Amino acid sequence: MTDNSIRLDHVVLWVRDPVASADFYEKTLGTEPVRLTDFAAGAVPFPSVRLSDETLLDLMPLALAAGMNMVPGAAESAGHPVNHVCLALPADEFETLRARLAEQSVPLSDLSHDSFGARGMARRSFYFRDPDGNVIEARHYD
Repeated sequence: MTDNSIRLDHVVLWVRDPVASADFYEKTLGTEPVRLTDFAAGAVPFPSVRLSDETLLDLMPLALAAGMNMVPGAAESAGHPVNHVCLALPADEFETLRARLAEQSVPLSDLSHDSFGARGMARRSFYFRDPDGNVIEARHYD
């Protein structure tokens, strides 16, 4: 991959409680919270969790949806959920995540096999919801 290639920077998820959501993602995916202290102090409008060196999930308070007006028509889409976000993990981390979610009694879908994605056919995948109902797919290719 070259430095000028297009990459996913962040996905904004609408959440009721960004602090609780950051805690959920830290405990299940092992993500690192970003700007959580600043958010709790009222210094920034939302925190994030880091998925990789280049990708974040922004945890946008649902209370801000009414003020979303960055482009014409954006207010009509504010607060609407994304169908799902898919995370690709190495096989061992995939197994660890599935076990961690089960330990926390997070409902999981059955395993799917050979589903198409950005890197071709993923060997296995499954779905779960975060506390706000956002659907997350976890998959591995190797």
